[in-house]
Amino acid sequence: MNFQLLTFSAAAATAVTLLGAPAAQAQINTPQPSPKSTVMQRVGLTDVTIVYSRPGVKNRAIFGTVVPYGKRWRTGANATTSIKFSDDVTIEGKKVPAGEYGIYTVPAAAEWTVVLNKNLKLGADVDGFKDDQDVARFTIKPYKLPAKVETFTIDFTDITPATANVEMTWATTGAKFKITADVDSKIAAQIDEKITKNANPAPADLASAAVYYNDSNKDPKQALAWIQKANVAEPTKFWNLNTEAKIRLKMKDYKGAITAAEASKKAALAATPANTEYVKMDEELIAEAKKMGK
Repeated sequence: MNFQLLTFSAAAATAVTLLGAPAAQAQINTPQPSPKSTVMQRVGLTDVTIVYSRPGVKNRAIFGTVVPYGKRWRTGANATTSIKFSDDVTIEGKKVPAGEYGIYTVPAAAEWTVVLNKNLKLGADVDGFKDDQDVARFTIKPYKLPAKVETFTIDFTDITPATANVEMTWATTGAKFKITADVDSKIAAQIDEKITKNANPAPADLASAAVYYNDSNKDPKQALAWIQKANVAEPTKFWNLNTEAKIRLKMKDYKGAITAAEASKKAALAATPANTEYVKMDEELIAEAKKMGK
């Protein structure tokens, strides 16, 4: 056998090997039975992000069966459910530093234990849980839902300027815990810098501070002083005039509330285009002030 024949035979053998071996392929990508979900919410001035997977009921008994009572649960499916805070917060009275944590729960018929833990990689291996990595632990009361929830859901509810509830619902059971953000100290620092220590505060800052004080039921006299100063500087800002009317109404200065609301209405009608939404709000406030002032 000459060299040329040997070369041909080797090439042919290689070709047969390559043709006979299955080609390398990426794994087929199919939908997950418990798809991943991300929910985000700003609570006060703090960003909160939850990442979890969503199993379905699928004609199963859930709590007490699929999710056994008295056993630690990853609060979802697949990977560990996580919650991330951009700033320090308080949860059910427990201080929680900014950071990302796993949410683990121990459901029971009458009470759930919720644990935030530094370990984000346990997944289904909840037996590997270590208590010394806990950041917060608290209890909450489950409740019966008015309608069945087929897919496990975590969402933010009952949102206020400084708080929000994290609500977990699945099958016929719900449970929730409250997050409180540190808003007051942050806004107080801004007010101190931009208004108190500023000889010429911007009208927008004065108005923002007044709205915050009014919404938070803080010193109404101070709120009124700020919004009046803003309105002197910018007398055609109908939304700020409406704020003054609301503050005066809360202070039971009905005559002053009517005057401010009428000024707001006039400015709203003069805007291009006219702002009928504020016109309506002003008219409603005027009617309320007249009724309360009788």
